[in-house]
Amino acid sequence: MTTARDALLDHLGQGVTTVCRAWLVSRKDGATFGFTDHDTDFGFDGYVFKASSGLTARALQQSSGLAVDNSETLGALSDASIDEADIVAGRFDGAEVRTWLVNWADVTQRMEQFRGSFGEITRSGGAFKAELRGLTDQLNQPRGRIYQRSCSVMLGDRRCGIDVTAPGYSADVAITDFDATGRMVFSGLAAFANGWFERGRVTVLTGAAAGLVGIVKSDQLVGSTRSVDLWQAFAVRIAVGDHVRLQAGCDRTSATCKTKFANFLNFRGFPHLPGEDWLASYPVASRPNDGGSMGR
Repeated sequence: MTTARDALLDHLGQGVTTVCRAWLVSRKDGATFGFTDHDTDFGFDGYVFKASSGLTARALQQSSGLAVDNSETLGALSDASIDEADIVAGRFDGAEVRTWLVNWADVTQRMEQFRGSFGEITRSGGAFKAELRGLTDQLNQPRGRIYQRSCSVMLGDRRCGIDVTAPGYSADVAITDFDATGRMVFSGLAAFANGWFERGRVTVLTGAAAGLVGIVKSDQLVGSTRSVDLWQAFAVRIAVGDHVRLQAGCDRTSATCKTKFANFLNFRGFPHLPGEDWLASYPVASRPNDGGSMGR
């Protein structure tokens, strides 16, 4: 059976060819964007590849070993394709990228040349440049169990087991105001203890910043008013009336796991692990030196 790759190779062997390149960018939020360096749009597999995007690619470096395949892509920023605000907001961070060599006269003849993700993205002069990293880049990421005093998992993930959407652990509320320092102000959240959302997450549900997530730096309850500050402000402006979801925070200590979440059976830390002070300790006259536990 002749495959799409074999058909394209037969076409390339004819000498006179009608080929172009196509890119498909798939963001983590499900949005997809198709581009081509051909002069007209075309599509396959349910995707449309637009010619008006101005997207081009540089040379692709590939190897047969475990070295990371890499390249760069250049494109114009426009409302019709990739918007600058979306890049600033981080919506294209880590987006999946696939590229094909395609016979535009018969799109069933095509060959995938690259599959990976966006790396560093830079902007200047109404254009952007994105680094493309191959699939083997994931082999550079640390894997395995971390042995430390605090819990090594994220609140709400499979190993933690806490349902962060359950009542008492999250709240959907509208921003009522901003204080003089720019902190978000909420009302109607007096049922949650002071500091309940510290180290938690804020997910924007509506408005220009919808979909963005921030980490809570401080959570202060004064009377019936609650003010929340983030470690890093959203790249897209949020406004009064925007709805957000506040998620309870966890400092990853065994005490918090017991008292706040009643989830110590799933605690993934080692609270009794000796620290550096213990490793560097030596006998002194003021402490017992009977060979017993130094953790007494």
